[in-house]
Amino acid sequence: MTKRGQATRRSLVKAAEEVFGEFSYERASVSEITRRAGVAQGTFYVYFPDKKSVFIELVHHLNEILRRTIATAIGDATDRMEMESIGLRTFFEFIHEHTALYQVMREAQFVDPETYAWHYETLAKGYEEGLKAAMASGQLSSELDSESAVDALLGMTEFVGWKYGVERGGTPTEQQFEHMLGFISRGLMYQAEDL
Repeated sequence: MTKRGQATRRSLVKAAEEVFGEFSYERASVSEITRRAGVAQGTFYVYFPDKKSVFIELVHHLNEILRRTIATAIGDATDRMEMESIGLRTFFEFIHEHTALYQVMREAQFVDPETYAWHYETLAKGYEEGLKAAMASGQLSSELDSESAVDALLGMTEFVGWKYGVERGGTPTEQQFEHMLGFISRGLMYQAEDL
């Protein structure tokens, strides 16, 4: 694909993010996507066979940029709790800038269940690898069930991201952020005798 073709495809995916986020999958139209991308409607079909295919690509695109954004923000940090703090803050900032992510991901469960499962499994896999590395280095409790921890952490951040990023159009306050981080810190240092 030429550079111009790549740019056109990116424009269509970006426009799709806006349109699906604003109208939902069922009400979104190819004509509105192409109008916002600034291309003729026929151009859409050069890159995508139908509306569902651009929706699936959008899920993959959002997943990739979310993971890349957090990985870049964490950078050279080696302390797990510092990574959690930076990663959590970056996630909320990302959601504030990409509120359509929630609309798209919630609908993906019904539009294409396999893509929906892939999205969360991909996030969980990378997160769990990071926790296991921290457990192996002694930064986190060796008694931690990394899979359960990831499920709880993703569940919490998704709900909070929806509440503040989508419903309220912002991010948690600094005090709320610190409370969540404290909750995460205590959970990740889990010891059986604490129960």
